[in-house]
Amino acid sequence: MTDQNISRPVVRLRPNRARTVRFGFPWVYADELVLDRRSKSLEPGTIATLEDAERSPIGTVTVNSDSRIPARLMDRDPEAVIDAAWLERKIRFAHAHRERLYDAPFYRLIHAEADGLPGVIIDRFGEAAVIQPNAAWAEAMYAELEAALIAVTGVSTVVKNATGRARKLDCLDEESAVTTGTLDAAIPVQMNGATYMADLLGGQKTGLFYDQRANHAFAAGLAKGGAVLDVFSHVGGFALAALANGAVSALAVDGSAPALALAEDGAKAMGASDRFTTRRGDAFDTMAALASEGAKFDLVICDPPAFAPNKQTVDKGLRAYERVARMGAALVAPGGYLVLCSCSHAADLAKFRDSSLRGVSRGGRVAQLIATGFAGPDHPTHAMLAETAYLKALFLRLE
Repeated sequence: MTDQNISRPVVRLRPNRARTVRFGFPWVYADELVLDRRSKSLEPGTIATLEDAERSPIGTVTVNSDSRIPARLMDRDPEAVIDAAWLERKIRFAHAHRERLYDAPFYRLIHAEADGLPGVIIDRFGEAAVIQPNAAWAEAMYAELEAALIAVTGVSTVVKNATGRARKLDCLDEESAVTTGTLDAAIPVQMNGATYMADLLGGQKTGLFYDQRANHAFAAGLAKGGAVLDVFSHVGGFALAALANGAVSALAVDGSAPALALAEDGAKAMGASDRFTTRRGDAFDTMAALASEGAKFDLVICDPPAFAPNKQTVDKGLRAYERVARMGAALVAPGGYLVLCSCSHAADLAKFRDSSLRGVSRGGRVAQLIATGFAGPDHPTHAMLAETAYLKALFLRLE
């Protein structure tokens, strides 16, 4: 045992709580951990040895008693040393997988617990990368994490993205910044024949949603020769892929003017401006307006934000997904296609599918479910954590 392990603190599970951790579940909840005065006094992000109720070491964890998840499993080895070398090994392992998947370095490099780095998201954009340190340990070890990333990938620009609900759950600040190199403009990203403009500092999340890459491609295959409506479009994810695959026209709807401006820049970069239009506004209001205008499209895609981000909001979220499906279906021409997406991990596939199909039916349409899509292989799923399998896409054909 190293000196680090001798000196580091110990936290203990309550009786009969060790089984899930031993099988690899990466989180320890507050009611599973002994949160006494000593453990509560630990600095958020402290590395500790986790013991069972009988005081047998079972793993290495990071501790944050202020969090809803006060202990996160870092390593099943209770003697693991969490240092720069450990971080580099994790990133190198993840990097080897992505390099096999993609010809160009544009992908999700680290997908949190699924890649063995709890609470950490890293997206790569060529010579730049964005780190989301969404857990206290990653905030405390940000310098080491950044150095390991640069050592493995050789990126020259690194952005720390400190926005989002996940950091709030760990009581962390929201101060984003360029921490290595410089960043003067949005970065062009080539995917599925389209060009996307990723704003790494001011855009949503890390600037681009790599998780939808495969679903963009499948939807684009349905778009050739047709008119496309992309609702909740962000920077034009589905719309631009459809144009690259021969869609006659695409209309992108979003509430964010900056996002639509980036979509327009992407269309211009790929020579498709003459087939691309945008409409800024509330998605539901805009769909209602389009229906009142008698608009019909050969392909309609609705990719909203998470309507059910947690268990408490599931029922409300499912009603919202049903409404999206009903309103989206009204805009699909006979024989056309409707794509419905959800990024709510709390609403599982069965519930999302049932709500969506109910919405289509209540809209007076008959649907065939032709395919179901998920996040791409650069977004692996942790075997015991449903939250890492959050994205669902339903591809429907309507009569």
